[in-house]
Amino acid sequence: MKHSTLLAATFAALATTAQAAPETYVLDPSHSQILFDYNHMGYSTTYGMFSGFEGEIQFDQEDPANSSVTVSMPATDMITGWEERFNHFMSGDFFGADENEMVTFTSTGIEVTGEDTALITGDLTLNGITKSVVLDAQLNQAGEHPMEEKPWAGFDATTTLLRTDFDMGMFTPFISDEVGVHISIEAMKAGE
Repeated sequence: MKHSTLLAATFAALATTAQAAPETYVLDPSHSQILFDYNHMGYSTTYGMFSGFEGEIQFDQEDPANSSVTVSMPATDMITGWEERFNHFMSGDFFGADENEMVTFTSTGIEVTGEDTALITGDLTLNGITKSVVLDAQLNQAGEHPMEEKPWAGFDATTTLLRTDFDMGMFTPFISDEVGVHISIEAMKAGE
């Protein structure tokens, strides 16, 4: 009898685990940024930023590989710190924002690499061109937000892009083809 009760309890636990599904989290635009940097002719490192963008994470804390993420932002939301640089970036030499305004990322797979780390593979569309990229991601914290009093999660991620992959190679190699990308986001559980 004990054996059958234990077996029934084990199957019930497995059934509950199997039914668990990712929960929807939406990005907190006030605390989510994407920074990028590139080398300018060996003289300096130039920085830019995207902020205030939208996105959604299907977050499965028990099985992170079952999670997914989608993010979208207008290229025109970029902050460069210098108006002439911004205008040049929006031109056909780079982002071609008149025709290809939206920058999007949609994950296609997640490989868990540690207790709080993962490689997130996804399709990045930039300048109207879609390429697969890999984000080296870390879960910073997940739990109840002390001020908002609802479930919250924070992540950092990095990757390196090649401008020439997205037909944005103007002035290469004098200005580096490689662009470092640093992402830090917070997300809140939807519907809370």
